[in-house]
Amino acid sequence: MKIQFRPMTLADIDEVVYVEKASFTLPWSREAFYSELVHNQYAKYIVMEYNHRIIGYCGMWVVIDEAHITNVAVLPEYRGKKLGEALMRKVMETAKQLGAAIMTLEVRVSNHVAQSLYRKLGFLNGGIRKRYYPDNQEDALVMWVNLQ
Repeated sequence: MKIQFRPMTLADIDEVVYVEKASFTLPWSREAFYSELVHNQYAKYIVMEYNHRIIGYCGMWVVIDEAHITNVAVLPEYRGKKLGEALMRKVMETAKQLGAAIMTLEVRVSNHVAQSLYRKLGFLNGGIRKRYYPDNQEDALVMWVNLQ
């Protein structure tokens, strides 16, 4: 598969929202992505394309020397092909280029597939955020990795 990565633009919002809705029980709104791109100076979003179609994306906030993953998603029909790993590696590389020394994220405690990927990329468990997800009050596992 010939995959391409590039920064997200305003023109990408509808496709990213499609990926978001296909991936999460509490998807971000179009307005949330617009606000991130237009108003948040710390936000960096990368889209992953296949055949000129956005099939995944990842967002992060880079503040001083820390990158925080806000969301990452791949369309269901493209999962299991190591594309999430490729996307995360690209985002980690981008964060490092932007001066980040560490990266953090939250993941549902029940999402063992994502946790396994993050561990493969060097992420370590950092703690638990109790009742973090408002849809079902599920806890989030905080994970982090050194990028240097």
